[in-house]
Amino acid sequence: MNPGGTGSPTSRAADAPGFRPVADHARPPEPDDLALAVAGRKLLTGADGRLPRIGELPARTGWVAVGTLDGVPAWATEVSDPDSLPGRWRSWRGLAAELPAAAADLAGRALAVVTWRRTHRWCGACRAELADVPGETARRCPTCGLTGYLPLSVAVLTAITRPGELLLVRHAHGPTELWALVAGFVEAGESLEAAVHREVAEEVGLTLDRPAYVDSQPWALSGPGTLLAGFIATVTDPAAEPVVDRAELTEARWFPVDALPAELPPAYSLSRWLIDAVVARG
Repeated sequence: MNPGGTGSPTSRAADAPGFRPVADHARPPEPDDLALAVAGRKLLTGADGRLPRIGELPARTGWVAVGTLDGVPAWATEVSDPDSLPGRWRSWRGLAAELPAAAADLAGRALAVVTWRRTHRWCGACRAELADVPGETARRCPTCGLTGYLPLSVAVLTAITRPGELLLVRHAHGPTELWALVAGFVEAGESLEAAVHREVAEEVGLTLDRPAYVDSQPWALSGPGTLLAGFIATVTDPAAEPVVDRAELTEARWFPVDALPAELPPAYSLSRWLIDAVVARG
């Protein structure tokens, strides 16, 4: 599984306070509020690449509050006629590579909320139409009271080290040309650390000392509501070599930390933050 294969933790941390997922906008959208229009898996930007304002778009209904960016309320809506709006439709990957981290997080949340609302319209117990819960990212059945929240899927990424070297892998799916990190989703009933040990054992057949938590990142490329948690861990046996599972990975190799390949994950990804952290440690 490759949830994070495609800034640094400190630069992202500096940006993070600008985005707040608090979404209880009691008033309707105003012209200077941010507009996050979503069509499928793409979001609308202006010709200059920035997120547009409500007043810059033709009048629309169906806006849903998704938070604030630097104190400015932000609203999202699903668009079925993308050609009717001026601007450029972009993937989240493209936005994350160019926008400040806080704006990219907001865009990812808008994509998650809109997708979740589209796929969770009906009650799974009695099949009545769900209604929004004011002030929450939740939908409630007016007939039986069943309440559903936007699900959060957690995945772990692990930078595996031994003295002077870092293990990098190539995944069988996704950006297969990149040298990235072992990754996988956390199972129900499993701690983050247990998931690290399991994924590493399954994918490369190695055992680790206790993994050390480094940072986290919301990640819109692996589906709505994905959160990445990053770790660094040292192998228990420095002489051990990886045994690739061939289902998730195609290759795994130890690299000297001062001679890493050029085909690394992009700078905005948690994978790259972890790799950079290992390099900084030497």
